[in-house]
Amino acid sequence: MALLIEIGSTVRLKKPHPCGNYDWTVTRLGTDIGLLCVNCKRRIMVSRSQLGRRLKEVVSDSET
Repeated sequence: MALLIEIGSTVRLKKPHPCGNYDWTVTRLGTDIGLLCVNCKRRIMVSRSQLGRRLKEVVSDSET
């Protein structure tokens, strides 16, 4: 299954970040996907396959 996300999309993961937030903003697309925590602004990089397993839903698409 292909991930239908764009830069600027907000995604919700299955497990919370240690700060307690579930929502992340997509900052980079490629082999790895860059995510920015909406609450504490922590940046992480995850592989596409790993994000596919962790993803619960796409909350909002980018406004372009």
